[in-house]
Amino acid sequence: MVITARALNRSTLHRQLLLERAPLGVAEAVRRVVGLQAQHPGSPYVALWNRITDFDPDHLDKAVNGYELVRSTLMRLTLHLVHAKDYRAFREAMEPTLRGSRLHDPRFTKAGFTAADADALLPDLLAYAGSARTGAELKERLEAGRGGPVENVVWRMIRQYAPLWHAPTGPPWSFGTAQAFVTATELPALRDPEASAAGLAVLLRRYLEGFGPASIPDMAQFTTAPRGLVREAVKALGDELERLEGPDGTVLYDVPGADRPGEDVPAPPRLMAMWDSVLLAYADRSRIIPPEYRKQVIRVNGDTLPTLLVDGYVAGVWRPVDGGIEASAFHPLTAGDWNGLAAEAASLGALLTGRDPRVYGRYDHWWAKGLPAFETRVLPY
Repeated sequence: MVITARALNRSTLHRQLLLERAPLGVAEAVRRVVGLQAQHPGSPYVALWNRITDFDPDHLDKAVNGYELVRSTLMRLTLHLVHAKDYRAFREAMEPTLRGSRLHDPRFTKAGFTAADADALLPDLLAYAGSARTGAELKERLEAGRGGPVENVVWRMIRQYAPLWHAPTGPPWSFGTAQAFVTATELPALRDPEASAAGLAVLLRRYLEGFGPASIPDMAQFTTAPRGLVREAVKALGDELERLEGPDGTVLYDVPGADRPGEDVPAPPRLMAMWDSVLLAYADRSRIIPPEYRKQVIRVNGDTLPTLLVDGYVAGVWRPVDGGIEASAFHPLTAGDWNGLAAEAASLGALLTGRDPRVYGRYDHWWAKGLPAFETRVLPY
């Protein structure tokens, strides 16, 4: 079966609950979309507002406070919010990548630490973090076990490698600048190739359910796992996957029986969260981001700006300003497009006003540097 580029776009939007908001609870919605990018603590709230009918942020607060949804370093070595029941398999899938990138980082070894040193210190650190501890407390514990000072970079690498969850620290977005951590309830197997291979197979199947159809490079991009390991996992899945032909003959994989809407299905406008997963989950970003806009949306340091989605594709960026949402379109939009975005802005304003009207204010410097806006409007709350 051959699938077009536009049909791939619609498949992603459908599985990511972006063609129509769904009447789901927050925990079920997060499982449906695999996980949510959570570098900025407000982004999961904006992401779920885009996906859930009548989204109530208090429900996300409750799920986070009860550790039903947990925040940790996972795919692409970035913070994700995932369901606690998914954490172990996802973390085992990421073990080779996390271990190699964190415990063999030149900055880590230059500070006099080895992977073996981290392995020796980890059991005591995890036992101590059985109850939530601040970052300062955990660093002090690490130093006590080491018998001397530990550089900040070493602590950062160890905490990102360790199976720790971020403990909620309060409003407006559950996690603040003061970080706290707690040991995962069900510890993943570390340094176990069989567990990692099994976890990767689970993660890739879930990825295809939430983002497919997709290629092996796409799967490697989503996970940051080596392509060789991704190929082995796909091979191990065997008949559990279906092969398709994408644009230009690209080999794509999907779960059998998955819904794939036609390319003519309408896609409503959306105001996407910063670092939303749909912008980052593919090697071929053109599924959602037109190539000419990629550098404007994904900045040189990796910051991925909050975007306007029009007809399923990135059409500009947005930011909160006094009194509304400033929407900057990269190309001409119709009156209907602007009306749809204005309705979304009014709804989003209700969420932000009760929490943090300047949710992404610290990133205003990208606008100060200049963006190629064709037209900019302030859409009032």
